[in-house]
Amino acid sequence: MKVTFLGTGTSHGVPVIGCDCAVCLSPDPRDKRLRTSLYVETPECAFVIDTTPDFRQQCLRQNIRRVDAVIYTHSHSDHILGFDDLRRFCEMDDRHMPVYAAPRTMNDLKRVFQYAFSAEGIFRTYVRPEPVEFHGEFQLGETRVVPVELPHGRYIVNGFVFYRHGRKLLAYYTDCNAVPPPAFAEAEGAEVLVLDALRYKDHSTHLTVEAALEISKKIHAQSTYFVHMCHDLGHAETEAKFPEGVRLSYDGLQIELA
Repeated sequence: MKVTFLGTGTSHGVPVIGCDCAVCLSPDPRDKRLRTSLYVETPECAFVIDTTPDFRQQCLRQNIRRVDAVIYTHSHSDHILGFDDLRRFCEMDDRHMPVYAAPRTMNDLKRVFQYAFSAEGIFRTYVRPEPVEFHGEFQLGETRVVPVELPHGRYIVNGFVFYRHGRKLLAYYTDCNAVPPPAFAEAEGAEVLVLDALRYKDHSTHLTVEAALEISKKIHAQSTYFVHMCHDLGHAETEAKFPEGVRLSYDGLQIELA
């Protein structure tokens, strides 16, 4: 399994429009953060988690030529508004695109992108979604995907834990302000944990860095990468304070899980 961080920033992205803070003006490329999403490649299947407003730019930057399916964590705009750019992958392979989402998220996708999901809107050169509502675990090739529920303020989003050949390779928990016991148990001992860590100050819908560090310590992942950071966190100075095995992710970072 090869994992590519397509974007690692919060809904504003970094730099933030109209901001002259040190992080927004930083020359460090790791401080340039598009909206958060992940690209996962296995020998038999390549899929993306969320299609952000920056999805086209992310695909061009990483030279992505293959997307076999898309999984959605939730329907906030910074996670879905690149949906239309899936059309190119449908067109190149002349096929439908499996779209995996919880029922509440799928309902929102069908409402926002009604034109794509309606029978009248399906034709060869456009996005052709094949909706798949999950109510439990599902398979993508030889990868077993286990959804979990996470609180995102008053909203419920999905995190995912990915297994291959009995190995718990990856737990992906973005956009959450807590990790409830069932989600904690599912992620425990994962080889890689990707976890929301917005900033140091409290926030009603996201984990703070301090809370994320505490959760990471208890989950005992071999490696942890924080994601969905705002412009409060400069990459170099923030990561320098972390314990061994914990890092800030950055756009374009790739992890090989052999």
